[in-house]
Formats: sequence, structure tokens, C-alpha cells
Amino acid sequence: MDNFTQLINRIGLPRMAAMAVVAALMLGFFGFLILRAQTPNLAPLYTGLSLEDSSAIISELQTQNVPYELRGEGDTILVPRDQITTVRMALAGSGLPTRGQVGYEIFDQQSTLGATSFVQNLNNVRALEGELARTIGSLARIKSARVHLVLPERELFRRERSDPSASIVLSVRGALSGGEIRSIQHLVASAIEGLTPGRVSIVDDQGNLLASGTADDQQGALAGEAAERTLGFENRLRTRVEDMLANVVGAGRARVEVSAEIDFNRSTTTQETFDPDGQVVRSSQTRETENNSAGASGQVSVANELPGASQNAGANGPSEKGTSSEEITNYEISKTTQTAVTEAGAIKRLSVAVVVDGVYTTDQSGTSTYAPRSAEDIAQILTLVRSAVGYSQARGDSVEVVNMQFAERPELSIPGTDAAGGLLDFTRDDIMSGAEMAVTLLIALALVFFVMRPLLKKVLSPEAQPLALPPAAEVGHNGVLTASGIVVNDAQPDTEKDKTPAWVANARSMGETQLQTLKTVGTLVEENPKQAALIVRDWLSSAA
Repeated sequence: MDNFTQLINRIGLPRMAAMAVVAALMLGFFGFLILRAQTPNLAPLYTGLSLEDSSAIISELQTQNVPYELRGEGDTILVPRDQITTVRMALAGSGLPTRGQVGYEIFDQQSTLGATSFVQNLNNVRALEGELARTIGSLARIKSARVHLVLPERELFRRERSDPSASIVLSVRGALSGGEIRSIQHLVASAIEGLTPGRVSIVDDQGNLLASGTADDQQGALAGEAAERTLGFENRLRTRVEDMLANVVGAGRARVEVSAEIDFNRSTTTQETFDPDGQVVRSSQTRETENNSAGASGQVSVANELPGASQNAGANGPSEKGTSSEEITNYEISKTTQTAVTEAGAIKRLSVAVVVDGVYTTDQSGTSTYAPRSAEDIAQILTLVRSAVGYSQARGDSVEVVNMQFAERPELSIPGTDAAGGLLDFTRDDIMSGAEMAVTLLIALALVFFVMRPLLKKVLSPEAQPLALPPAAEVGHNGVLTASGIVVNDAQPDTEKDKTPAWVANARSMGETQLQTLKTVGTLVEENPKQAALIVRDWLSSAA
């Protein structure tokens, strides 16, 4: 204990307290680092959940002993990143999350014994709505969906029947295009018997009407589909020409615009042609008739009309004999029937405009000079573009190639630079982890250099020797105090020595030296009060 007490007295209580505080801080900091390193990296399992789904998922996670964390207002659940796939599969097996929708599993949860037809029909509609909402929600641009179906039942002894209809409320990311809206309409219409895409109305979560579900909307959809088909054809043609010209004039040195007029009318033509020279005998019929009868000299009487009168007349009158032949031939004339169907999408007219940049040459000083392309180059580019777009003069197509200087010179990228871009492709998690490691390293370096290093240096520094008050001050001939070890240069200029007497100079030098000595001793006492007290105590003990 004496040694420990002497160590504490030698080091000092302030130093011991500072060392204890710094040690506690360092232990806490490194303990935090160890705990942070051992804490699993969490990632969102599901976001935008309802409170019911969050409660059910948390109960399932607690059953599986999976660590989790809640964010936001309970609508986001985070789990360890390496367990996301397993947890999602396990929750999917339990039918979670339901997102407030019920699918065909409603029939597994209820007993059909004693259920009325009304309840069964209602459950069928609920199941269809839930399954359609889940299918629509699986699309990339859809955050959530809610489907309402109207499926009228056909009553007995009634000929009229109402058509089914559907209404959909979508929560989307950004804005849906016309093609995406029509795809949702066709998706729902194909799943419901008797439902047409024109009877499906769609509204987003902001109250904007995306599809009205009426006949007028269907006509507008057809017009929008025609416009999209035209735009898609123009984009494909423009991309094809720009890719071809990029290999000829360089990347970014050609701009292409295509305008196409497309005929969306569909027509069917049926034509029948008869060839009179192509006769074919279909059937032939020949009939011969022979007549052997006796005449009655042309007299008409009652005796000639009696039975057996003809025999008597033949025997008595002259006889008549004759032969006749008849031939009937039927011919089949060859016939050709042609049916031509012209589908929509035929090109009526095509207009292509191409702007090509000139040639840049760089001299030895690094100055770039612009030069227009020659007429031969423009003619060759024109020929290539016409061949690429399928130019037809009979159709009235127009292709123009113009050489003009661009406002900004395109910089050509060095081939192969894109291949190395994969090394710099960091995800958000990688960036956050790197930033966390950098901050931790900076904090550790700051603690080592600004806290630990000065503290260790001060603790390991040797103790100062006890102060010894100087005896009588002695002053040499040059005004230096040697007894206390303090050197004071009190040399005066030669001119001043000449003006003052020697004893006055010595007295002044001694006074200044004593004054400087007293100031030095006072400063040392203020800086080391304990050691000064020990010295005074030694003096008192020696005097006693």
C-alpha cells in the first residue's frame, strides 16, 4: 500500500483520473466496434406493410427466432441480409403478407358444410379480386392495387344479361404509359368470363383517371395504340440508321429523325375469274328414238278411237317408220377465286432527315480545325441511308442528308473503357459500409494521436528534480549569475559604461540580477508548489 500510495503521489491524482477516463473511453469505443462488427447487417424484408401484416409477420419471426428491427411507423421490417430469401419463402408458405387481400385460400379456411350459395358466390368474388390484385401488384411499376369486380348473375326466364365490369385503383411509381394501362385492362378482362377490356376502368391513388372503361375510351385506346406503333417503328428505324452511321462517321457525329405515315386500315378483297378457253366436259348424254307406226290416212272417226282400232288401221292403212337421235353435253368452265387480306401497318410514306458533322483535324499544337465533308461522302451516306430505310420512289419517300457543323464537338470514347467500369460499380450497401469503416478509422486515429500519445508521453516523462534555492547571487565581471544556474547577459554598450561609474554599473547589475532571480524562483514555485513545499520543509528541518 505504501508503494501504491507513493506511485499515486508521484504520478498525481489528476493524471490518474485522466488515465482512468481515457481507458474507460477506449474500452467503451473498442467494445462498441466489436459489438457493431458482430451485429448482423440488416436489410428491409418488406416495406409499406399494413399494421395487420406487420403484426402477423413479427409473430412469425418470433416463432422462428429470427432477429428483426422495425422502422418507420411499423410499416418496414428489417432482418439479417443473409436470411432474407429464407424468411420470405417461409412467410410465403404461411400466406404472408396478405396486404389486406384474400385469395383462393379463403376456401381452405372455411368449411363449405352449411354454406349458402350467396356466401359461396361472395367468397368467389373476393378470391378473384384478391388474386387479381396480387397479380397486378407484382408488376414493376405498381406498388399496390385494389380490384373491384361486378359479376351480375343471370336470372331464370330472362333473356337480357348485363355485362360484367371491373374497377381498379393503383398506387404507382411515376406515371404509367398507355401500353401498360392497356396491358392491365387485358389482364383483368382475360381472367373474367365475358369481361371486355373496354369495361375495365383504372384510377391511380391521386384520383387521376387512367382508363374510363367506356366505348369512347376504347376508341381513344385504339388511336393511342396506333400512335405508339408509329412511334416504335420510327424509333427502330432511327436507331438502325444511327448505329450504321456511327461506324462510318463516328459515334455521336450523326443525328437522324424519321417520320412515317402508316396505314392502319384493314381490308379484305375476294376476286373470281372465269377462263372461257379452259372448258372441260362435265357430262355427256345421247338419246336415240325409233318410230314404227301405221297411219289411218289421216281420218278421224269414232272407230279409230275404239280399242283395237289402231291394229285395224295398221292393217288397212299405210305404215310410218322413223329414227331420231338427241345428244346433250355439259361443259365446266374453269374458275379462279382469290381472297387478299391487307393487314394494318402498311407504310404510306417515309421521310428521313440526316445531319452529319464534318471532319476535325488536329495539328501539332493541338488546335482542332473543322472541315466539311466532300460531296462524294454525302452521296455515299445518302445511298446507305436509302438502302437501310427501304426507300421507295413510287411511294413518295423522302431522304435528305445534310452536312453541318455541330454546336458541340462530340468526344469519342476510347474503346474498351466501358469494360473497366464494372470495378467502380458499388451498391448503396457497399458505400455505406465503406463510409462507416472510414469514420471508425478516423476516430481510432484521433484517439491514438490526440489522447493516448500525449497521455503516455506525459506519464513516461522523467520527474523533475527538487528545486534548490540559490545562495547568495554572485555576479561575475561580465554580469552573469552562475550560482543559480541562470545566465543573465547584462552587458551594456561601451558608450553607457563610459558615461556611468563602475560601482553604479555593478550595483545596477546586481539589482537586476536579484530581481530576475526572484521572478524565476516565483515562477518555479507557482509551477511546482509541492516540490517547493518539500524544499522549505527541508530547510526548516535543517535549521532546527
